[in-house]
Amino acid sequence: MKRPTIADIARRAGVSKVAVSYALNDRPGVSESKRAAIKAIAKEIGWRPNSAARALNGAQARTVGLVVCRPARVLGMEPFFMELISGIEGELSARSFALMLQVVADHEQEIEAYRRWWGEGRIDGAILVDLHFGDPRVAELRVLGLPAVVVGHPSESGGLLPVWSDESPAVHEAVRYLYALGHRRIARVAGLPQLVHTVLRDRAFDTVCGQLGLTGHTVVHTDYTGEEGARATRRLISSPDRPTAIVYDNDIMAVAGLSVAQEMRLDVPGDLSIVAWDDSPLSQVVRPALTALSRDIPAYGAHAARRLMSLIAGDEVGGFEDEAARLTPRGSTAPPPVVAH
Repeated sequence: MKRPTIADIARRAGVSKVAVSYALNDRPGVSESKRAAIKAIAKEIGWRPNSAARALNGAQARTVGLVVCRPARVLGMEPFFMELISGIEGELSARSFALMLQVVADHEQEIEAYRRWWGEGRIDGAILVDLHFGDPRVAELRVLGLPAVVVGHPSESGGLLPVWSDESPAVHEAVRYLYALGHRRIARVAGLPQLVHTVLRDRAFDTVCGQLGLTGHTVVHTDYTGEEGARATRRLISSPDRPTAIVYDNDIMAVAGLSVAQEMRLDVPGDLSIVAWDDSPLSQVVRPALTALSRDIPAYGAHAARRLMSLIAGDEVGGFEDEAARLTPRGSTAPPPVVAH
């Protein structure tokens, strides 16, 4: 005879397989009456745990979950995420933990993945990235009781453990550096406007430009892709008052912007200076090499993984503020062209 499965229990109980997993693993998410009914059905049909046995006997899955709500093609091209994951993996593998990674199209799918993994006892904790204002994922993970670390500012972490770096000092340093070179029309090609770190950078950019008396500064929001970075660059340098310097929110967009500038017969840095956020080998192999806001991204991922391991172990642990990014000048920045009068 066919061995009874969780799907059989779900069908008999009229609930989802995730709800059955919660009930059988004694996790929050179902009422006590529903839990009792599910367990009674499991006993009646002769169900025995297999993959769920680890959760039922108290053993760990020794796996951490990471769901990324980005197009898979973008994830593969963006150095930031590859370096962040390498830092997470390095810390986990040293402790014989694995990383379960999934790419999804929206936050509803992301939440469902965490529910399923936690309910089935497949993960011991999670790392949350791309924090939004009023992020529904934060509340959901707290309800689930899933140990989690947020890579994002503590103001929006909702009680989950945050690992973050201050965005403001790096933005101020980049703009003041360009100002000292003589630039007065500075633009920024930014990331997704709903992300907390994008808004914090927006605010810092407006603040420092205001302090320096710069009235011609512009911000264009994109989706972090090279295509959008190129489109934003064409729009900016085709305008009557084109900027003499552009700061990009990632190196993919900065490299795309460099290509557009060269395509439009602008010299970098003679006609246009470029600064890239999140230094990577990509910023250094192009010509000219890109001035960049540099930070140790693998270490950033390791900090998040290390604190999650402490949470899973039941230790008392606080949030962690990493060092802010610092400017590394290279060949893509110089004084602006002299305008003849």
